Amino acid sequence: MESLTSASSTSLLLSLRSQFSKPRTPSVGLTHWVKPKPKPKLEVRCVLEAMNNASAAAENDKEVKLWGGRFEESVTDAVERFTESISFDKELYKQDIMGSRAHASMLAKQGLMSMSDRDSILQGLDEIERSIENGEFVWRTDREDVHMNIEAALTDKIGEPAKKLHTARSRNDQASTDFRLWCRDAIDKIVARIRHLQVSMVILALKNEGLIVPGYTHLQRAQPVLLQHLLLAYVEQLERDAGRLLDCRARQNFSPLGACALAGTGLPIDRFMTSDALGFTAPMRNSIDAVSDRDFVLEFLSANSITAVHLSRLGEEWVLWASEEFGFITPSDSVSTGSSIMPQKKNPDPMELVRGKSARVIGDLVTLLTVCKGLPLAYNRDLQEDKEPAFDSVKTILGMLEVSAEFAQNITFNQERIRKSLPAGHLDATTLADYLVKKGVPFRTSHDIVGRSVALCVSKGCQLQDLHLKELRTISPFFDEDVYEFLGVENAVKKFSSYGSTGSECVASQLDYWVTKLEIK
Repeated sequence: MESLTSASSTSLLLSLRSQFSKPRTPSVGLTHWVKPKPKPKLEVRCVLEAMNNASAAAENDKEVKLWGGRFEESVTDAVERFTESISFDKELYKQDIMGSRAHASMLAKQGLMSMSDRDSILQGLDEIERSIENGEFVWRTDREDVHMNIEAALTDKIGEPAKKLHTARSRNDQASTDFRLWCRDAIDKIVARIRHLQVSMVILALKNEGLIVPGYTHLQRAQPVLLQHLLLAYVEQLERDAGRLLDCRARQNFSPLGACALAGTGLPIDRFMTSDALGFTAPMRNSIDAVSDRDFVLEFLSANSITAVHLSRLGEEWVLWASEEFGFITPSDSVSTGSSIMPQKKNPDPMELVRGKSARVIGDLVTLLTVCKGLPLAYNRDLQEDKEPAFDSVKTILGMLEVSAEFAQNITFNQERIRKSLPAGHLDATTLADYLVKKGVPFRTSHDIVGRSVALCVSKGCQLQDLHLKELRTISPFFDEDVYEFLGVENAVKKFSSYGSTGSECVASQLDYWVTKLEIK
């Protein structure tokens, strides 16, 4: 029997199906009869065919990807939506154009494109940059990312010369180059904000000369300290934050451009030329490391996280001090908010949010650490996920620094309330122990003597300076008339003299240092 053709097979199957789908009278003894499903109406079949035809037409209308040479069909809409990054990495457009300018100039110098093509590319990139900055550029999801959006737009604008721009360059080294340039710029912005907050804190310290506040350990009263000394502690923390960021900037300032996909290239490129043009220290030595390394952004987000923790600690302290229980500071209305139900409330919300937003910055670091932890060399698409945590970290830390400086410029220390609070807690006890050490008493012994003196005060409901000399001598014969020069918070602060301590002269020296370093007029 001759084999059936495809058309005749289909015809036969349709004929058989139509016969067997006709309703039949049920036979005697048949328990039940199932009515067959009706055939689709002609109108429905026409609609389905039209939808299929439209889908096929849309598939044919899609722009061919710049990497699409070996592919026979386009990605699905779901895949395109899931894999695009243009919705966030367009933030890198300036750095991408900067890198392309340097790359095109290098290719022309090395004879890999004509000077005329280079000029066309540079002019086209200038026009695209202006279009982006004027809000006229159309970002296309089907072009995936910032790199391909700009390259495709350049091709639309100048034609064939644009196709030479990607010579000896992969998106792997291109993306890493752009991102390093962006992080470098972001670090400079953050360091400037840190300096502004430091200046605000030093000015706040200068306005409160001589004010003594309780110093705390374990959130329990410990020793008296000058408020200036305490504020300068935060200035020191911020200085380390700036130092970490600048160290990070120096380590990340090496160029991946020209590493290509991972193995470099056989074309006669000059990576030192592009490195110099982009302000890098030098090209990265290893092309595999160049495209796979994200240490530079991990270190950056780590530095941001430490800064966020410092700001959160400042926020916590000021939120506490603004409470009725402390009452040490009063924020101005310009940095406070109210309650939707309680008319009397005045909340230090900005510093509460500084405390809360530190969690975002820390979370951004943890996100990227988790992305990187299981990646083999070299580049993997997972690394597309490095941008959003970095963008969020930078935006958040800049806001935290800005509002902290605003808060510092708009608070008043309630000096009378602070002074009235000072007697509580026996803040001069350690100074009294130092007095006995100067009398030749071993410190452990003097510690015990002062402890018993404090116990006597607690039983009498008084302060150490209120005890009579006779009472003190019942505890130790080493107490003498000069003991009262060490008692009371003012006397205690005067006795501090070690380098970096809360003594008046030491703090004045610290203030002079920061006024000079920060160029405060």
